[in-house]
Amino acid sequence: MRTALVLARHELRLMVSLVLWAARRTHDTQGGRAFGYAGGQGAMMFGFAFVCLVETVAMSVLLRDWPTVHAVVFFLDVYGIVIVVAMHAASVVRPHVLEGGSLRIRRAAHVDLRIPVEKIASVRRELRTVHERTDGELNLAIGAQTSVTLELTEPVPHFTFLGRRRDVRLVRCHADDATAFVRAITQARSAPSPLPDRPA
Repeated sequence: MRTALVLARHELRLMVSLVLWAARRTHDTQGGRAFGYAGGQGAMMFGFAFVCLVETVAMSVLLRDWPTVHAVVFFLDVYGIVIVVAMHAASVVRPHVLEGGSLRIRRAAHVDLRIPVEKIASVRRELRTVHERTDGELNLAIGAQTSVTLELTEPVPHFTFLGRRRDVRLVRCHADDATAFVRAITQARSAPSPLPDRPA
């Protein structure tokens, strides 16, 4: 039951992302600096959607003599195409966000990791195309690559798609403009902390 609720909530987020994308709006970026990462996967996602479209047409021809089966398969095929496009839309409208003293690392509608800036020990540009699953590391590859590596001073909690907690100390992600992303994080780390108010 819990898994079904998680899947339903995820698909709802995808549909909302599709609407935001059509309206050229972003999700929850007010007051912060947004950094996109979807550029590295756009061609691949639309290529996949095109393949699904070709399959839909082919299945429609093959099943034209079985109207009931044809209707069911056609619905599933079209819904699959919508989901593929919505996944790309979610990546576009949910960018990474640097706001105040917090960095939000996101991937589509299923990863939203908040990292306090003071917990970032170092950040650097690092292009990687091979990622092995390792305890304490979170790899959020886009188009099979990451371009930014963040090392943390202490673990931060990350919750997987189904809600399992993982503590991570190293995060690899992608940004379309990795140089600007790294520079902004570096500046945020070196910014002086606000002075406390004087007592009245």
